Amino acid sequence: MPKMKTNSGAKKRFALTGTGKIKRKHAFKSHILTKKTKKQKRRLTHVSILNNSNKRSVKALLGI
Repeated sequence: MPKMKTNSGAKKRFALTGTGKIKRKHAFKSHILTKKTKKQKRRLTHVSILNNSNKRSVKALLGI
């Protein structure tokens, strides 16, 4: 049986916590920042936990 390959894009975007949850970064923080408020940009900076509905598909991409 061949080895399971992880998705290269997914391993750059997601990380596992110690308890098994998946961390992700927020979108819309890379460019066109002049029209976004300071509050909005500050909130997009923080890392959040992946929603349960997407957990199964991301774990398959990561090979977990």
